[in-house]
Amino acid sequence: MAIVINTSVYCPLCANTMGSSYFYSDNQRDYYKCSNCNLIHVPPFQYLSKENELAEYDKHQNSQSDPGYRKFLSRLFNPLNSRLSPRSCGLDFGSGPGPTLFVMFEEAGHNINIYDQFYAPEKEVLLQQYDFITACEVVEHLHHPTDNFEQLWSILKPGGWLGIMTKLALGKDAFSKWHYKTDPTHVCFFSKETMNWQAEKWKTTALYFGNDVILFQKSM
Repeated sequence: MAIVINTSVYCPLCANTMGSSYFYSDNQRDYYKCSNCNLIHVPPFQYLSKENELAEYDKHQNSQSDPGYRKFLSRLFNPLNSRLSPRSCGLDFGSGPGPTLFVMFEEAGHNINIYDQFYAPEKEVLLQQYDFITACEVVEHLHHPTDNFEQLWSILKPGGWLGIMTKLALGKDAFSKWHYKTDPTHVCFFSKETMNWQAEKWKTTALYFGNDVILFQKSM
């Protein structure tokens, strides 16, 4: 298929007004790629309704007592926790129906709040300042990532850490075979190029751990 430009499909991360290039289609959705920040994204008219999105999340069976799930989360927990001062104050953004990172950081002696638009929607926690913030398997779900990113960065204290866990997109051939895109709630797909673009915007550096964990430190 020929590359086309659709100026009505704006980038939800950098708001590139030149539009995004067609990237790929499957049986369910279309995917566009921003020429500015390289975000791959689904057009808004193909998002699930809030009711159907919640129904998908309700299918999750993650448990705080599941050692396998804790091992999975440790990919973010370990590099972030090793950089924190004792009794740091944190926020688990997008904590989901069974907050587990919350428990792991509490067990490590930190104070942590949770926020989730469906399961813990108390917005008061978004008015506080934090030493660290986690967004684990969250950013791929965001309909307005630039708004969410800037909000989180604004409530992060100078010297604080933002930890993100999300699978990073590769090239078109790998994307075509990628299981991650088949989740109908996943609408934004970040690559290293996208994360580096975001780091430059924040005047910091993206630190990578494995193929799905990224840490950003806010300058003092």
